[in-house]
Amino acid sequence: MAVDKKLRLTLVRSLNGRLKSHKACAKGLGIRRMHQTVEVIDTPENRGMANKINYMLKVEEV
Repeated sequence: MAVDKKLRLTLVRSLNGRLKSHKACAKGLGIRRMHQTVEVIDTPENRGMANKINYMLKVEEV
């Protein structure tokens, strides 16, 4: 079985005052609060959500 690549996402800017769709992307990625780090599987769906809110995230490939 191949090892799944992962993305490590950290929220570095606040969700306050953001577009509803951007908040929804953060929620979909499992991010709830500032400076929280989550690891998600590197799929086109997750990468698309991360790209949409990239100005609020620090993204690392694991």
